[in-house]
Amino acid sequence: MSNAAHRLLWTVLALLLVTLGGTALAVSLGRLPGASAPLLYPGLLNWWRAGTPWSALAVAVGGVLLALLGQRLLVGELWASDRVGGTLVQRGDGAGRTRVESRVLTGALERDLLREPGVRRARVVLTGAVARPDVWVELHLDPRTDAAPVREHLDAAVRRFAATVGCRPAHLDVTARLDDRS
Repeated sequence: MSNAAHRLLWTVLALLLVTLGGTALAVSLGRLPGASAPLLYPGLLNWWRAGTPWSALAVAVGGVLLALLGQRLLVGELWASDRVGGTLVQRGDGAGRTRVESRVLTGALERDLLREPGVRRARVVLTGAVARPDVWVELHLDPRTDAAPVREHLDAAVRRFAATVGCRPAHLDVTARLDDRS
């Protein structure tokens, strides 16, 4: 499911819950007619009593299924937050287009950064819009490494990345940590 579809689904669910809560509040405060009416109409109430104890079990199973659906939706929303829409799409000059998964792009930049001898580990995350992504870089450096060559290599790697992708990062955040593990 795309980010837009997740946002639309969350928006629809939020609007339904707000409407339901607002309606229940208005009825309980007597602002809407029917505050003294039963919650379930007589046919449904008879069906509920006839199905005892299975009706409660059916509602419990339905609740568990809705909870699992909500959990999957939440995991999908959180998982999508560290990607640039999942796929970078560039329109070509003609009728074609190029599609590249964002993980391929971050992996390429990480490998480029690891070519500098003082860099032991690198992690890159892309967020934001495809045309102007935010680039988050975390470097783990050898404690004996001079920072100036690493900075020059990082600047060159980001310029190569921007030229390859065809966009300039809107924001570049670099965190450098000394990796004292041998």
